[in-house]
Amino acid sequence: MLRCADGSYYVGSARLGLDRRVSEHNNGTFGGYTSKRLPVILVWAEHFLNVTDAVAVERQIKGWSRAKKEALIRGDYETIQSLAKRRT
Repeated sequence: MLRCADGSYYVGSARLGLDRRVSEHNNGTFGGYTSKRLPVILVWAEHFLNVTDAVAVERQIKGWSRAKKEALIRGDYETIQSLAKRRT
């Protein structure tokens, strides 16, 4: 997960290496969301052996609220759990 210069978060995967992918974002190599919000800083990463697992987690996190993403960055799993509970 990257924190963009405007304070927003970008969630993606890095199949060919994390350092390389962060550099590509900061260089604006592919355009898109982050290219207009430079520089970006890596704030959270997880290694997956299986690319399908990585993509599944990426999709899940993309649907999370800002508060939940920030709890993940802090490693605050208790807050993630409480934010995940349905409000009734």
